[in-house]
Amino acid sequence: MLIADPLFYAVAVPAVLLTGISKGGFGGVLGGVGVPLMALAISPVQAAAILLPVLCLMDLVGLGAYFGKWDQPTLRIMLPGALLGIVAGFLTFGMLGEDVIRILIGSIAVAFTVNNVLGLAAHQRQAGPSVAKGMFWSAVSGLTSFLAHAGGPPAMVYLLPQRMDKVRYVATISVFFAAVNAVKLLPYAWLGQLSLDNLGTSFVLAPLVPLGVKLGIWLQGRINLVWFYRISQACLLVTGLQLVWQGGAHYL
Repeated sequence: MLIADPLFYAVAVPAVLLTGISKGGFGGVLGGVGVPLMALAISPVQAAAILLPVLCLMDLVGLGAYFGKWDQPTLRIMLPGALLGIVAGFLTFGMLGEDVIRILIGSIAVAFTVNNVLGLAAHQRQAGPSVAKGMFWSAVSGLTSFLAHAGGPPAMVYLLPQRMDKVRYVATISVFFAAVNAVKLLPYAWLGQLSLDNLGTSFVLAPLVPLGVKLGIWLQGRINLVWFYRISQACLLVTGLQLVWQGGAHYL
Protein backbone atom coordinates (compact mmCIF):
# COMPACT_ATOMS: atom_id res chain seq x y z
CA MET A 1 0.00 0.00 0.00
CA LEU A 2 1.02 3.59 -0.60
CA ILE A 3 2.20 5.48 2.47
CA ALA A 4 -0.73 7.45 3.88
CA ASP A 5 0.87 8.83 7.05
CA PRO A 6 0.63 12.68 7.05
CA LEU A 7 3.89 12.85 9.03
CA PHE A 8 5.70 11.17 6.16
CA TYR A 9 4.54 13.76 3.64
CA ALA A 10 5.26 16.57 6.10
CA VAL A 11 8.94 15.60 5.95
CA ALA A 12 9.04 14.08 2.44
CA VAL A 13 7.77 17.19 0.63
CA PRO A 14 10.50 19.52 1.99
CA ALA A 15 13.06 16.73 1.56
CA VAL A 16 12.26 16.41 -2.16
CA LEU A 17 12.09 20.17 -2.72
CA LEU A 18 15.37 20.78 -0.90
CA THR A 19 17.05 17.97 -2.82
CA GLY A 20 15.72 19.38 -6.10
CA ILE A 21 16.98 22.88 -5.30
CA SER A 22 20.34 21.39 -4.36
CA LYS A 23 20.59 19.33 -7.54
CA GLY A 24 19.36 22.09 -9.81
CA GLY A 25 21.64 24.86 -8.61
CA PHE A 26 24.24 23.73 -6.10
CA GLY A 27 25.64 20.45 -7.35
CA GLY A 28 23.66 18.27 -4.96
CA VAL A 29 25.42 19.65 -1.90
CA LEU A 30 22.31 19.13 0.23
CA GLY A 31 21.27 15.90 -1.47
CA GLY A 32 22.29 13.95 1.62
CA VAL A 33 19.50 15.42 3.74
CA GLY A 34 16.70 13.66 1.85
CA VAL A 35 17.00 10.23 3.45
CA PRO A 36 17.56 11.52 7.02
CA LEU A 37 14.51 13.80 6.76
CA MET A 38 12.27 11.05 5.39
CA ALA A 39 13.69 8.64 7.95
CA LEU A 40 11.96 10.67 10.65
CA ALA A 41 8.74 8.96 9.56
CA ILE A 42 9.84 5.69 7.90
CA SER A 43 12.87 3.40 7.96
CA PRO A 44 16.04 4.73 6.29
CA VAL A 45 16.10 1.70 3.98
CA GLN A 46 12.59 2.41 2.69
CA ALA A 47 13.35 6.13 2.48
CA ALA A 48 16.36 5.40 0.23
CA ALA A 49 14.25 3.12 -1.97
CA ILE A 50 11.50 5.71 -2.41
CA LEU A 51 13.97 8.51 -3.07
CA LEU A 52 16.03 6.77 -5.79
CA PRO A 53 13.44 7.03 -8.63
CA VAL A 54 12.80 10.64 -7.58
CA LEU A 55 16.54 11.36 -7.80
CA CYS A 56 16.70 9.81 -11.26
CA LEU A 57 13.86 12.06 -12.41
CA MET A 58 15.66 15.08 -10.94
CA ASP A 59 18.78 14.09 -12.86
CA LEU A 60 16.84 14.08 -16.14
CA VAL A 61 15.29 17.49 -15.47
CA GLY A 62 18.59 19.02 -14.35
CA LEU A 63 20.68 17.66 -17.22
CA GLY A 64 18.59 19.56 -19.72
CA ALA A 65 19.76 22.85 -18.21
CA TYR A 66 23.45 21.92 -18.17
CA PHE A 67 23.76 19.73 -21.26
CA GLY A 68 27.25 19.80 -22.76
CA LYS A 69 28.67 22.11 -20.08
CA TRP A 70 30.36 19.43 -17.96
CA ASP A 71 34.09 18.72 -17.67
CA GLN A 72 34.77 15.53 -19.60
CA PRO A 73 38.32 14.81 -18.32
CA THR A 74 37.03 14.95 -14.74
CA LEU A 75 34.17 12.59 -15.50
CA ARG A 76 36.54 10.13 -17.18
CA ILE A 77 38.38 9.92 -13.87
CA MET A 78 35.36 9.86 -11.55
CA LEU A 79 32.87 7.54 -13.24
CA PRO A 80 35.03 4.37 -13.14
CA GLY A 81 35.76 5.02 -9.47
CA ALA A 82 32.06 5.47 -8.73
CA LEU A 83 31.27 2.16 -10.40
CA LEU A 84 33.75 0.41 -8.12
CA GLY A 85 32.10 2.04 -5.12
CA ILE A 86 28.62 0.97 -6.23
CA VAL A 87 29.79 -2.63 -6.67
CA ALA A 88 31.33 -2.52 -3.19
CA GLY A 89 28.07 -1.15 -1.79
CA PHE A 90 26.07 -3.92 -3.46
CA LEU A 91 28.39 -6.65 -2.15
CA THR A 92 28.41 -5.26 1.39
CA PHE A 93 24.73 -4.26 1.55
CA GLY A 94 23.45 -4.81 5.09
CA MET A 95 26.92 -5.39 6.56
CA LEU A 96 27.61 -1.77 7.55
CA GLY A 97 25.08 -0.07 9.78
CA GLU A 98 23.46 3.05 8.38
CA ASP A 99 24.51 5.04 11.43
CA VAL A 100 28.16 4.10 10.85
CA ILE A 101 27.88 5.27 7.24
CA ARG A 102 26.31 8.57 8.32
CA ILE A 103 29.10 9.20 10.85
CA LEU A 104 31.76 8.37 8.26
CA ILE A 105 30.31 10.66 5.58
CA GLY A 106 29.63 13.46 8.04
CA SER A 107 33.14 13.31 9.47
CA ILE A 108 34.66 13.57 5.99
CA ALA A 109 32.48 16.58 5.16
CA VAL A 110 33.22 18.39 8.44
CA ALA A 111 36.96 17.71 8.30
CA PHE A 112 37.22 18.92 4.70
CA THR A 113 35.33 22.14 5.38
CA VAL A 114 37.21 22.98 8.59
CA ASN A 115 40.49 22.20 6.84
CA ASN A 116 39.70 24.72 4.11
CA VAL A 117 38.51 27.41 6.53
CA LEU A 118 41.67 27.12 8.64
CA GLY A 119 43.86 27.10 5.53
CA LEU A 120 45.58 23.85 6.43
CA ALA A 121 45.15 22.11 3.06
CA ALA A 122 48.12 22.27 0.73
CA HIS A 123 45.74 22.78 -2.20
CA GLN A 124 43.41 25.20 -0.42
CA ARG A 125 43.39 27.75 -3.25
CA GLN A 126 43.14 25.49 -6.26
CA ALA A 127 44.05 21.94 -7.18
CA GLY A 128 44.09 20.33 -10.59
CA PRO A 129 42.62 16.95 -11.56
CA SER A 130 44.27 13.88 -10.04
CA VAL A 131 43.59 10.32 -11.18
CA ALA A 132 44.47 8.80 -7.79
CA LYS A 133 42.43 11.30 -5.73
CA GLY A 134 39.57 11.30 -8.21
CA MET A 135 39.29 7.51 -8.29
CA PHE A 136 39.48 7.27 -4.49
CA TRP A 137 36.92 9.95 -3.63
CA SER A 138 34.53 8.94 -6.40
CA ALA A 139 34.69 5.34 -5.19
CA VAL A 140 33.84 6.53 -1.67
CA SER A 141 31.05 8.62 -3.21
CA GLY A 142 29.68 5.63 -5.13
CA LEU A 143 29.72 3.50 -1.98
CA THR A 144 28.04 6.06 0.27
CA SER A 145 25.57 6.99 -2.46
CA PHE A 146 24.53 3.36 -2.80
CA LEU A 147 24.09 2.89 0.93
CA ALA A 148 22.45 6.19 1.89
CA HIS A 149 22.16 8.50 -1.17
CA ALA A 150 24.85 10.58 0.51
CA GLY A 151 27.60 10.58 -2.10
CA GLY A 152 27.77 14.38 -2.30
CA PRO A 153 30.40 15.14 0.38
CA PRO A 154 33.07 12.70 -0.91
CA ALA A 155 32.58 13.93 -4.48
CA MET A 156 32.83 17.54 -3.32
CA VAL A 157 36.07 16.81 -1.46
CA TYR A 158 37.59 16.08 -4.87
CA LEU A 159 35.75 18.66 -6.98
CA LEU A 160 35.62 21.82 -4.86
CA PRO A 161 39.42 22.39 -4.66
CA GLN A 162 39.51 22.53 -8.48
CA ARG A 163 37.56 25.81 -8.35
CA MET A 164 35.68 25.23 -11.59
CA ASP A 165 33.34 27.81 -12.99
CA LYS A 166 30.07 27.30 -11.11
CA VAL A 167 28.12 26.19 -14.20
CA ARG A 168 30.82 23.69 -15.18
CA TYR A 169 30.98 22.43 -11.60
CA VAL A 170 27.22 21.94 -11.30
CA ALA A 171 27.04 20.35 -14.76
CA THR A 172 29.90 17.95 -13.95
CA ILE A 173 28.54 16.79 -10.62
CA SER A 174 25.03 16.56 -12.11
CA VAL A 175 26.22 14.19 -14.84
CA PHE A 176 28.24 12.23 -12.30
CA PHE A 177 25.25 11.57 -10.06
CA ALA A 178 22.89 11.02 -12.97
CA ALA A 179 25.13 8.12 -14.01
CA VAL A 180 25.54 6.89 -10.43
CA ASN A 181 21.79 6.91 -9.73
CA ALA A 182 20.97 5.21 -13.04
CA VAL A 183 23.44 2.41 -12.31
CA LYS A 184 22.02 1.99 -8.80
CA LEU A 185 18.57 1.13 -10.16
CA LEU A 186 19.56 -2.41 -11.16
CA PRO A 187 21.09 -3.54 -7.84
CA TYR A 188 18.28 -1.80 -5.92
CA ALA A 189 15.75 -3.81 -7.94
CA TRP A 190 17.80 -6.98 -7.42
CA LEU A 191 17.73 -6.42 -3.66
CA GLY A 192 13.94 -5.95 -3.70
CA GLN A 193 14.05 -2.26 -2.82
CA LEU A 194 11.90 -1.08 -5.73
CA SER A 195 8.59 -2.62 -4.70
CA LEU A 196 5.33 -1.44 -6.23
CA ASP A 197 4.40 0.32 -2.98
CA ASN A 198 7.69 2.23 -2.88
CA LEU A 199 7.48 3.09 -6.57
CA GLY A 200 3.91 4.30 -6.09
CA THR A 201 5.00 6.64 -3.31
CA SER A 202 7.84 7.90 -5.54
CA PHE A 203 5.24 8.63 -8.22
CA VAL A 204 3.17 10.68 -5.75
CA LEU A 205 6.23 12.82 -4.93
CA ALA A 206 7.33 13.18 -8.57
CA PRO A 207 5.37 16.41 -9.34
CA LEU A 208 7.61 18.24 -6.86
CA VAL A 209 10.72 17.44 -8.91
CA PRO A 210 10.57 20.13 -11.63
CA LEU A 211 9.59 22.77 -9.08
CA GLY A 212 12.61 22.09 -6.89
CA VAL A 213 15.10 21.75 -9.76
CA LYS A 214 13.92 24.89 -11.56
CA LEU A 215 14.06 26.87 -8.32
CA GLY A 216 17.64 25.69 -7.80
CA ILE A 217 18.62 26.74 -11.33
CA TRP A 218 17.02 30.16 -10.74
CA LEU A 219 18.93 30.66 -7.48
CA GLN A 220 22.25 29.52 -8.96
CA GLY A 221 22.04 32.10 -11.72
CA ARG A 222 21.76 34.89 -9.16
CA ILE A 223 24.73 34.03 -6.96
CA ASN A 224 28.29 35.00 -7.93
CA LEU A 225 31.21 32.55 -7.92
CA VAL A 226 32.67 33.60 -4.55
CA TRP A 227 29.37 33.29 -2.74
CA PHE A 228 28.54 30.10 -4.63
CA TYR A 229 31.57 28.35 -3.12
CA ARG A 230 31.02 29.91 0.29
CA ILE A 231 27.43 28.67 0.33
CA SER A 232 28.48 25.26 -1.00
CA GLN A 233 31.08 24.79 1.72
CA ALA A 234 28.73 26.10 4.42
CA CYS A 235 26.07 23.65 3.26
CA LEU A 236 28.64 20.87 3.20
CA LEU A 237 29.54 21.65 6.83
CA VAL A 238 25.89 21.72 7.92
CA THR A 239 25.20 18.46 6.08
CA GLY A 240 28.23 16.84 7.68
CA LEU A 241 27.25 17.92 11.19
CA GLN A 242 23.70 16.75 10.61
CA LEU A 243 24.88 13.33 9.41
CA VAL A 244 27.22 12.93 12.40
CA TRP A 245 24.37 13.86 14.73
CA GLN A 246 21.96 11.46 13.05
CA GLY A 247 24.45 8.61 13.23
CA GLY A 248 25.75 9.35 16.71
CA ALA A 249 22.31 9.81 18.29
CA HIS A 250 21.83 6.04 18.12
CA TYR A 251 24.76 5.51 20.46
CA LEU A 252 23.83 8.16 23.03
